[in-house]
Amino acid sequence: MPLDFKDFQEKVSTGFRPWQRSFEFWVRAVDIYTGYKVYCVFQVRVNFEKDEKKAEAMWERQHEYAADKVYSMCSDMGGFFLKIAQILGKPDLAPAAWVRRLVTLCDQAPATPPNMVQLVLEKELRKNVDEMFERFEWDPIGSASIAQVHRARLKGDKNDVVVKVQHPGVQELMMTDLRNLKAFALFIQKTDIKFDFFSVCKEMEKQIGYEFDFKREADAMDRIGTFLRKINRKAPVKVPRVIPNAVTRRVLVMEYIDGVPILNLGDEIKKRGINPDGKMAAAAKQNILKSLTLAYGQMILKSGFFHADPHPGNILICNGSEVALLDYGQVKDLPNALRLGYANLVLAIADNDHARASEGFRELGINTVSLCSNEQAELFKLAQVMFDTKLPPGVKVLQPFSEDSSIKKVAVQAFPEELFSVLRTVQLLRGLSVGLGINYSCAEQWRPIAEEALYLAGRLKAEDMKTREQSKRGLFRRIFWR
Repeated sequence: MPLDFKDFQEKVSTGFRPWQRSFEFWVRAVDIYTGYKVYCVFQVRVNFEKDEKKAEAMWERQHEYAADKVYSMCSDMGGFFLKIAQILGKPDLAPAAWVRRLVTLCDQAPATPPNMVQLVLEKELRKNVDEMFERFEWDPIGSASIAQVHRARLKGDKNDVVVKVQHPGVQELMMTDLRNLKAFALFIQKTDIKFDFFSVCKEMEKQIGYEFDFKREADAMDRIGTFLRKINRKAPVKVPRVIPNAVTRRVLVMEYIDGVPILNLGDEIKKRGINPDGKMAAAAKQNILKSLTLAYGQMILKSGFFHADPHPGNILICNGSEVALLDYGQVKDLPNALRLGYANLVLAIADNDHARASEGFRELGINTVSLCSNEQAELFKLAQVMFDTKLPPGVKVLQPFSEDSSIKKVAVQAFPEELFSVLRTVQLLRGLSVGLGINYSCAEQWRPIAEEALYLAGRLKAEDMKTREQSKRGLFRRIFWR
């Protein structure tokens, strides 16, 4: 049988691609890492610099230099690194230079060509596109790391739908990226930052693996939507409804929700002639954050099953400041013990109870080793950094890995993998609040929900809840309108 050279070349190229991608990651990651390490040699000079503004300007130049490299790596390599950009591009966590560059990568993954989209659709749905859809817009509304979405209309229907189509071949590349990231995390936690990043990456690997099954995503969307509608007179967020008999592992057809991406909220406010610094704009932002925080408090503490990816690309603002929450590929079902343990920690943070926070860490299985004398105070600060949205007075950018940070004073030796989704959700909510210009405590707002969860589980007495009745009344108003 004659050798098909093109077929042979394609197989070699496919087999070599993970190695090539791994090599590219390590070259770029080491370059960024060593850039900061070399710059740290000059930190003494920065510390001796009497002019604080000049010292900040020196670090800003380094951040801008590194931001270009991080942006290039995420943009060029795509795949999982677009998700890394979403995690790092938060105004409360990363340097401002990083945020300015990385925030533009939301929904900017390379799109799959129309002919490939058509092949996937017809193979998965077992119908010609023309048979199923009256209209199909081949230019995608958005393209992310795993899939892209198109606006369409089904035959015989008056309402538009969204068709989510998985990029062919993306799963293998993303799993390669995650293996490399796990190795890098292991290196970082042994050399620089005493935090169990390896367990975090393992949980990310598990969660990302679920995202390739759109049937699972459809079930999650139905479950969360039903839950929020059932326990509220009006659900705090809109959840798209799944179109029956139009879901496969790689294709998902759902209700189209019209709205403005939250990243474009400022432009939309100006376009409508509203003063972005006025009372009307402030009220809209407060309502948006209030809706999101209430929804997440109910999902995490009341149900335990929650949407675990509230980055800006997944949030739409509809008429009347209503919020729509999109993309249910990443969801988490917390074991009951962790749900109640987290509820207990929420009360500790809300009540500024250092001893209870220490107990909460132990109950959740977060193992720490003190590297300072005032362990309990630093452990409480660490709990706030990890599991609350509020920034300390006067702080605009949270830098959890700076030399005076609690994470440098209290080493986290073991972190439960299943708790990572809660951690990431709180961090993303904080990023949204900073972006909206509202500094608030999600722990304070979630206190009534946490109390109810613990009371129903028999872990909180009725008389203890009564002592907090005053805190419950007007809680939302006090947090968002002060």
